[in-house]
Amino acid sequence: MRADRIFAYGATAGLIGDLLLGDPRRGHPVAAFGRAAAGVEHRLWRDHRGWGALHTLVCAGGAAGGAALASRALRRRPAASVALTAAATWSVVGGTSLGREARSIGGALAAGDLGLARERLPHLCGRDPQSLDGPQIARAVVESVAENTSDAVVGALVWGALGGVPGLVGFRAANTLDAMVGHRSPRYLRYGWASARLDDLVGWPGARLTALLAVAAGGRPRGALHAWRADGAKHPSPNAGPVEASFAGALGVRLGGTLAYGGRVEHRPVLNGEAGRAVATGDIEHAVRLSRRIGVLALGVSVAARLGVGAAARRITSTRGPGTPAPGTRTSGRRPT
Repeated sequence: MRADRIFAYGATAGLIGDLLLGDPRRGHPVAAFGRAAAGVEHRLWRDHRGWGALHTLVCAGGAAGGAALASRALRRRPAASVALTAAATWSVVGGTSLGREARSIGGALAAGDLGLARERLPHLCGRDPQSLDGPQIARAVVESVAENTSDAVVGALVWGALGGVPGLVGFRAANTLDAMVGHRSPRYLRYGWASARLDDLVGWPGARLTALLAVAAGGRPRGALHAWRADGAKHPSPNAGPVEASFAGALGVRLGGTLAYGGRVEHRPVLNGEAGRAVATGDIEHAVRLSRRIGVLALGVSVAARLGVGAAARRITSTRGPGTPAPGTRTSGRRPT
């Protein structure tokens, strides 16, 4: 079976598995990777970029390398390769669990239980919940749904299309490392620099595809496109900015503004400020539904792109013919005898 079809079948099965099952309660592979990365950090940590880069190389490179070895071992067994791709996809995408967490907070806010909403918020993002009121929690949830749609779903599918199982696993490893050590705390300002830059790099294509699909699937295409173009670059994150701005325009709300992380207050630009309204509790459900539509569309785009590239490569090969050397290939130069 061709590699493009293996990805198509495996990624589709994996995303269906996530939609039906969500993340496992125990024994999640990403959690196991996090524990291993924490162990590597315990041994390597120094307040130095070089040691942080080594940490990134060992963890992200080791995860992608292990996935590559597993894929290579199964390359002559199509059914097993499809199963491996499905398992990897299911392990690295997290759209269903993202929606469940967001809806649980939305339900608490709708019931007037602000304490429960504050208790649940750290399961979704790193904001300080105790100082937030209901609308501020709702805004934090919508922003987290937007950003994690790119990080936990679309980006993984994009890299799966580009690199198969190693692409899926490597992307998730980079994203997890950024969440662990990539933030600007005194401990990780230097040590986490490489992980943060790697996450920015690998997250770039998925973030742009997420923003584009939010324009297409959000119900307010002009508003989403305008917010993306006008405000996306104002965000301090090169990837969260386009995603959150397009979500804001698609939902007709304002995102951004003042927020607090780990005792640190940030004043971020407002996204879609001119056309948007304040986030309400009901917007959480709208954001979750938009996230799910984007995930399904991203699967379609990734599969179509992988199949299209495979078909183009086969056409080029057939045009050359079985005995035709590739352009630039040197021949022996001998005369026939």
